[in-house]
Amino acid sequence: MSLPDGIDPTALPSGTGCAECETSGGWWFHLRRCARCGHIGCCDSSPAKHATAHAKDSGHPLVRSFEPGEQWFWDYDSEQMYESGPALAPPQSHPVEQPAPGPVGRVPANWAETLR
Repeated sequence: MSLPDGIDPTALPSGTGCAECETSGGWWFHLRRCARCGHIGCCDSSPAKHATAHAKDSGHPLVRSFEPGEQWFWDYDSEQMYESGPALAPPQSHPVEQPAPGPVGRVPANWAETLR
């Protein structure tokens, strides 16, 4: 099964962490990268779910994991997972030394209890 249209393999990631969490002082569990524009948002297990919000607001339904070693894509429109897809512009993930959850210094001590 092939991925739907809407991927720009030349789009650079917007940063190494969730763009909105970085601005607001929030934290994330895992990161997702918009396959069309490179926006980095936090996953649905994160408190703010910025990747889903970006998909809805922008009309860009395809994301790729931005976690080290993961290459899968997710289509919010069809709720379909794809094990792989085209190579995207580097970097492929946040820095390996950046922990998940992150970022350092903003993750609450009881973070595991807050995940849904």
